[in-house]
Amino acid sequence: MKLEGTHTFQAPQERVWDLLINPKNLEKALPGCEKLEEREPGQYDALLKIQIAAVKGTYKGKVQVADTEPPKRYRLIGEGSGSPGFVKGEAIIELSQQGQNTLVSYQGEVQVGGLMAGVGQRMLGGIAKMMLNQFFKNMEKELKSQA
Repeated sequence: MKLEGTHTFQAPQERVWDLLINPKNLEKALPGCEKLEEREPGQYDALLKIQIAAVKGTYKGKVQVADTEPPKRYRLIGEGSGSPGFVKGEAIIELSQQGQNTLVSYQGEVQVGGLMAGVGQRMLGGIAKMMLNQFFKNMEKELKSQA
């Protein structure tokens, strides 16, 4: 499943960069994230509890921030597994200054398997979009609270 989109933050690029790569902010903003713990710089262990329709489960996995070019772009790599199946994905996140604002663009691909994949690809696409919207709303709140 391919994911792509944009989100505009009303803040300078450096500030948005700092927001998006801070594991404490990510832990607060990721829907269902119970824990995001740094193993070594740029590599994290993650624990997420997610419910999609009647499928509910806990995922344990790893997240890596790679190929960083501060404050312009980075690659996000993640994988996890649990009772409902597995999730594996990768995305390129790019930031660009747009006047007083920062445009965040993302392009990636996610593979889902097991019981979670049985929910259906069309439904998963909509759910992924909803989770991304929630993530960006949570990041907006975090940005405002740090102002």
